[in-house]
Amino acid sequence: MSPAAFDPGPLDRDATTYVAGHRGMVGSAVWRRLVSAGFHDLVGRGSSELDLRDREAVFDFVADVRPRYVVLAAAKVGGILANDRSPVEFLSDNLRIQTNVMDAALEHRVERLLFLGSSCIYPRLAAQPIREDSLLTGHLEPTNEAYAIAKIAGILGVQAVRREYGLPWISAMPTNLYGPGDNFSPVGSHLLPALIRRYDEAAATGAPYVTNWGTGTPRRELLHVDDMAAACLHLLEHYDGPGQVNVGVGEDLTISEIAALVADAVGFTGRTEWDATKPDGTPRKLLDVSLLHSLGWQPSIRLHDGIAATVAWYRDHADTLREVG
Repeated sequence: MSPAAFDPGPLDRDATTYVAGHRGMVGSAVWRRLVSAGFHDLVGRGSSELDLRDREAVFDFVADVRPRYVVLAAAKVGGILANDRSPVEFLSDNLRIQTNVMDAALEHRVERLLFLGSSCIYPRLAAQPIREDSLLTGHLEPTNEAYAIAKIAGILGVQAVRREYGLPWISAMPTNLYGPGDNFSPVGSHLLPALIRRYDEAAATGAPYVTNWGTGTPRRELLHVDDMAAACLHLLEHYDGPGQVNVGVGEDLTISEIAALVADAVGFTGRTEWDATKPDGTPRKLLDVSLLHSLGWQPSIRLHDGIAATVAWYRDHADTLREVG
């Protein structure tokens, strides 16, 4: 079946919209953005209420709710250590989550679905900045290839549904995200929350130095999760195509430079040391965001301001932090 004619435009604010993973950092940001945009019938279920790895439960849920729109933000996520230690779980859990939600959404012909992946889908040594057509052109970063393979499968799943059933589903690939609701686990967190926790604890205890993994030379692009959520709604209303869309800021810094910004934000005045015996990960992951820009979207939160706001959120929620991994 050829894809149905579809002209992107404003979504129906009264339609039932399911945000899978609405309590995670990404899903909660999407939820906030949809609320602020006037959506009235948002649906979400926590993992204790609905295990997305349970196929029968997912099908029963979607049959009961009958959403018109779905944002698939649910995933097992973690930093370089967690990914490297638990590839089976990162592959199996994410494949099951994605497949179950997509298959259930397909059975009930969900009109519009947005699948969220990650920039780790691209080859480790992809030409920079990374274009969308770099997908499947080289070897992945070994430390997170299981997670990346699962996300690539999700992209192909969206493309398959478009080709076979003609539904206008889309995929978006955000760069490294940060912001409120992040995972600040000492072993399971990503780059920025790990740095915030490490430097804040050092500042509080008066530690003379902080030791970070790797050499500090790899470059990373960081996007505030609220900007990412705004981009998601923009894509749902302005984009229709089989290819994934990169979501980022189009600029990057070395990890050493990012660490210095975090140290300044928390008030740490000691020195920073680097443990070069630990892995650096991918040397650089800067996304080409020209497609997103051509659709009329630009980020609005500057990195310095976003880090300061995230530090404040971290301190305000010290007793209730999400720690996974």
